Amino acid sequence: MSLFDGKRLDNRTFKLDIERMRRGWYSDKYFINIANMLTQLAAEGYTYQGKHPHLPLGYSHKGIAVGDMEVEMQIFTRRPGVTVVVGVDKALTMLRHCAGYWEGERFVETWDQLEVWAVHDGSLVRYEGDPLQVQPVMRIRGRYRDFAILETPILGILTRSSRVATNVYETLIAARGKPVLFFPARFDLHEVQAADGYAYNIAVQRYNMDYASTLGPFVSTDAQGDWWGGSGGGTVAHAAIACFLGDTAEAMLAFARLMPPHVPRIALVDFNNDCVQDSLQVCRAMFQKYMEALESGDEEGAIRYRLYGVRLDTSGSVRDVSVAPLGDPELDMGVNPRLVFNVRKALDTDWENWPVPASWKDKAREYCRRVKIVVSGGFTPEKIRRFEHLGVPVDVYAVGSWLFNNNGHTVTDYTADVVRIKVHGQWVDMAKVGRRACENPDLQRVW
Repeated sequence: MSLFDGKRLDNRTFKLDIERMRRGWYSDKYFINIANMLTQLAAEGYTYQGKHPHLPLGYSHKGIAVGDMEVEMQIFTRRPGVTVVVGVDKALTMLRHCAGYWEGERFVETWDQLEVWAVHDGSLVRYEGDPLQVQPVMRIRGRYRDFAILETPILGILTRSSRVATNVYETLIAARGKPVLFFPARFDLHEVQAADGYAYNIAVQRYNMDYASTLGPFVSTDAQGDWWGGSGGGTVAHAAIACFLGDTAEAMLAFARLMPPHVPRIALVDFNNDCVQDSLQVCRAMFQKYMEALESGDEEGAIRYRLYGVRLDTSGSVRDVSVAPLGDPELDMGVNPRLVFNVRKALDTDWENWPVPASWKDKAREYCRRVKIVVSGGFTPEKIRRFEHLGVPVDVYAVGSWLFNNNGHTVTDYTADVVRIKVHGQWVDMAKVGRRACENPDLQRVW
């Protein structure tokens, strides 16, 4: 599966569209053209006839069978700084099942004739801006026409998965050990959810390794957990509150009564643009049910009414009523530090005014102060760093579309270059200007 367990995933997980991938359905057409040209040259018995070969001194260009040329290709990213590599196992699976050639309607696999080195998913590579000093994540040696058409899908899975994983990793660093919920499913095609959720999980494991943390993965759909055995989680949406006439507390009571106890009770409290009052109304209503269950000896029932947290998701186009009269209009829009401080203070002190018996006062105080604050809506590493610098009492960050960000320093595009060819049984350098064969100590022989 990854660097963290030393195992690799295979096609039982990925379920590739093997037939169409073998025929180039997912490949840039020029790779298909090249493969077809080389195949025809091999059938003709063509050997190099040019007059300007770029070979090292001492190497003859006579009798070189271009159609059967064996090459060394290296695959790398030029994302600035550190990249969390993900997508390697699926790339290897593509090679395993789709490298080869067609004899009529029969496909001849040649994966066992390739020499392949690769890092594990979860490895780190660094790029400092010099394309002559890259860290390859894969190295492939073999007859080029056998795997030429796979360059497009291989680069695609590496680029997307590594970008998502690295964006998650940077967000986790910004959050300084606080959980980051993976909420971008609604911002892309559903077909990518499994790969994206896998990339997120790898990033969480990488963060735990590097920062001695024990964070768990939190995805929002079952599909996002498909490749690693996870499952989606979530609580109440704005639409549900609308069904309860805008009464957030009543919606949460119904949710708490009907949902399995293991589902965290997190109230979405911005529906009425009054996060403080809706948080307090939910907390009071839930505690009342919690206290009644305990007093009747129903400890299992009480678990249903433990309020895990409140989620602030105020739109960036409005200001919550608790901050509207004061401050900078722009800074007070959406989920902002002052709003979070207001909610935290209200939760921590509201129990003092509750009409509960004196014997319940300590329990009431603990109940309120254990309620976590979850924030969502437009969060990026930059915004999270600002919240953390100000000591804003956020417990959990939910991040969505930014985790797909592909602009500036988050561009994680991968490149595949032929850097050597085999001439008369010897490997010789043959890279375009500006490239050269590079090393990565984390590369391991796969086949």
